[in-house]
Amino acid sequence: MNFRSGSREEPEINLIPFIDILLVILIFLMLTTTYNKFTELKVNLPVANAETMENKPQEIIVAISADGRYSVDQDLLPGADVPALTSALTEAASSRKNAIIVISADAAATHQSVINVMDAARRADLVQITFATQNAGKQGGN
Repeated sequence: MNFRSGSREEPEINLIPFIDILLVILIFLMLTTTYNKFTELKVNLPVANAETMENKPQEIIVAISADGRYSVDQDLLPGADVPALTSALTEAASSRKNAIIVISADAAATHQSVINVMDAARRADLVQITFATQNAGKQGGN
């Protein structure tokens, strides 16, 4: 026995809400997508045209090698962490008035290793920081 009425309606899929949801998802993806243009930058550092200055007694020279080792005034540090750098810089600056930190980083040194030296200098209350470069004519090595 069939108790239903005589006409059977086919179910319909309403596409308008589906399209609205897809447009919202598309807008969300467009706003949150990162672009790779920033990773394509090519930076060549460090080179500068300046006269060579003699070492002054108030300078503290921090050298950073390509593999991340540090030396403060030509004394190799056993640790490569910020507290070790801070104590070495504090000790080196104790006998100098108005000490200036000169960061001499290898061109292949990581950015993080330079930031570690700057953080250690801030913790040691040394605010004058400069970077050592080589003359453009002496790029082969020093």
